[in-house]
Amino acid sequence: MSPDDIALAHALADAAGAAIRPWFRRPFLVETKEDFSPVTIADREAEAAIRALLAEHRPDDGVIGEEYGEDRPDAERVWVLDPIDGTRAFVAGRPIFGTLIALLEAGEPVLGVIDQCISGDRWMGAAGQPTVFGRGTAHVRRCASLAAAHIGTTSPHAFGPADFAAFERVRVQARDTLYGGDCHNYGLVASGHLDVVIEAGLKIHDWAALVPIVTGAGGVMTDWAGVALRKGSDGRVIAAGDAGVATAVQALLG
Repeated sequence: MSPDDIALAHALADAAGAAIRPWFRRPFLVETKEDFSPVTIADREAEAAIRALLAEHRPDDGVIGEEYGEDRPDAERVWVLDPIDGTRAFVAGRPIFGTLIALLEAGEPVLGVIDQCISGDRWMGAAGQPTVFGRGTAHVRRCASLAAAHIGTTSPHAFGPADFAAFERVRVQARDTLYGGDCHNYGLVASGHLDVVIEAGLKIHDWAALVPIVTGAGGVMTDWAGVALRKGSDGRVIAAGDAGVATAVQALLG
């Protein structure tokens, strides 16, 4: 990863936002994919815009995208794309969706962007560097205990029965719980507004960009067993601002 990769990641997010904004709160067709998730023309146009720039500037890198699949996914360097994480929120006109752009090197996330193109919120994380939010840096907040923690998840309906039971063990000990938010929740952890996010069933394009952002802000992001996330992880994730709270959550989820 180089400074040029960071500059390119900003350009990719800009291109995606330019494709998405004309469709926000406008009429469009909502299709249902094989996994029953929604997709729109904005999802497809945003990913196409990102891929066009990658083909021009990083033709030897691999790409894994939610809408257009894989291209050289076993390359040493792979860009992982979710053009609209939170398509349901986008369809409903809620500005809490986001474009996710990640760079993996040898299967590990080293660069990540969350871009909310309506509000202008953008988090950028890069390995070994502090997470950038807007023109400043993002910092997690410390939390004395799980009992004091504000936790979040996109939807309780996204958990299978066993995973939901595990989530409930955490929820009943937390101070309160926020539902909804998709990738935006992880930016809120990085910026110190939310303490924990717990999710299951995520695909690599859902979480890869989030890891450098949360960790670069001083937080912890792992699977439910406390293992660092990398290509091949099972999609059950914890993001926490405080390492002690992360450990408490891991113990309850295990």
